[in-house]
Amino acid sequence: MDSAASNNTAGLIHDFIKQRFPLASSKELNQDLSLLDSGIVDSLGILDLVGFIEDQFGVEAQDDDLVPENFDSIAALTRFVIERS
Repeated sequence: MDSAASNNTAGLIHDFIKQRFPLASSKELNQDLSLLDSGIVDSLGILDLVGFIEDQFGVEAQDDDLVPENFDSIAALTRFVIERS
């Protein structure tokens, strides 16, 4: 996937997080901010992110995929989507 597609993917993820998680609007949401450590996303929020990723990008997340390395930041989510696309 090229850089433009990667940027588009990251932008869609960023917008979803800003809209879905109220705490995200009060924080500077950059690519590498830990969504878990910052409290923006909790364990139930991960399920919302999984649903969004599956619906928006057609990427199926398996139980083994549900680790912080894949869902802890916008950058990690973007990499996950690109690797599975």
